[in-house]
Amino acid sequence: MRVYNFAAGPSTLPLPVLEQAQKELLDFNGTGMSVIEMSHRSKPFMAVNDEANALLRELMGIPDDYSVLFVQGGATQQFAAVPLNLLVNGKADYILTGNFASKAYEEGLKYGDMAIAASSKEAKYTYIPDMKDVKFRDGIDYVHTTYNNTIFGTRYTELPKTDATLVTDMSSCILSEVVDVKKFGLIYAGAQKNIAPAGLTIVIVRKDLLGKASPVCPVMLNYAIHDKNDSLYNTPPCFPIYMSLLVFRWLKSLGGVPVIQKINEEKAKMLYDFIDNSSFYTNKVNKKDRSIMNVPFVSPSEELDAKFVAEATKAGLVSLKGHRVTGGMRASIYNAMPIEGVKALIDFMKKFEMENK
Repeated sequence: MRVYNFAAGPSTLPLPVLEQAQKELLDFNGTGMSVIEMSHRSKPFMAVNDEANALLRELMGIPDDYSVLFVQGGATQQFAAVPLNLLVNGKADYILTGNFASKAYEEGLKYGDMAIAASSKEAKYTYIPDMKDVKFRDGIDYVHTTYNNTIFGTRYTELPKTDATLVTDMSSCILSEVVDVKKFGLIYAGAQKNIAPAGLTIVIVRKDLLGKASPVCPVMLNYAIHDKNDSLYNTPPCFPIYMSLLVFRWLKSLGGVPVIQKINEEKAKMLYDFIDNSSFYTNKVNKKDRSIMNVPFVSPSEELDAKFVAEATKAGLVSLKGHRVTGGMRASIYNAMPIEGVKALIDFMKKFEMENK
C-alpha cells in the first residue's frame, strides 16, 4: 500500500512517473536495456539529456543566454562551486535565513571576503529580513540567498535590491511557483526534493558569468567545462536525469508551473488555515514569509510531538518528524504531494487533537 510521504528529501514522486519508470525499467524505448545500464554517450541517453534540458527551459522560461547544467554533489557542493566560479573581485554578501544559507556562507568564507548582509538567526529563522532594510557592500561579485528554507519553513516573497549578481539556492522550491529567471545570475537546486531521486543537481547560470573560475577551481566544479560538454564531461547521474525528464513531462501535462503553483497554494492554505484555527497546533513562522513547500508545526509538548509522529506513521502518513534543529513536526508538500494527502493529514491532526487535549 502506498503511503503519503511528507519527507523533506529524498521526497515523494508523482505516481504516474513511478509507473512509467517501472514500465521502462527493463527496456527503455525499445533499446532492450534500462537507462541505468546504458552508456551516457549513447544516442538514447543523449536524447534523454537533451529533452530534459529543453523541457526545463520551457517550464521555467529560461532565456537563451542562460546555460542549464546537470551536475552532481548536491546543493552543498554548490556552496563551494559558486564562489570558485563567480568571485572576480573577491567578495560577496550573504543573507542568512536558515541552516543551509548559513552553511553556504561558512563554506564561502574559505574562498573570499564574505559578509552577512542580513540574518534572521536571532528569531530562530522564523522570518525573512525585510529587503528594504538590507544594505550591500560596494564592489561585491554576488549576493547569495536561499529562496525557500526547508527546515524552518520560510520563503522569499521579495527579492534583494542589488546591482550585483543575484544567486539563489532553490533546492526545495524549484518548479513550485513561477519565478523570473532573468532576475538571477545563477540558480542551483538539488533535485531530490521536488524533481527526482537524489544524485542530480541543477545549475542555471547566465552565460556571461562562465569562464571566470578561479585557477584553483576543480574541473568538476567548473561551470564552463560542464557547459562546453553538455553536462556530459564525465558520467552523469543518468537515472536521476531520466527521472527528471519524466517529472518535467508530467508537470507539462498538468499545464506547467502556473497550474502547479495554484495547486501548491491551495494545499498550503488548507494546512495553514487548519493550524491557525487550532488551539493545539502552532506554526511560528511570520505569516507573509511562510513556505508553500515545507510546513513546520508543533503540538503543546515534545511528548505529544513524538506520539503524533508515531501514530501518524501507523496511519500511513510518514516522515512527519521535524528536523533535529527545530523538533516538532514538518510536512513537506512538494509538487508530487496530492491534495488528498494534505486532506488526510488534516483529518489525522483533527483526530489526534481531540484525543489528546
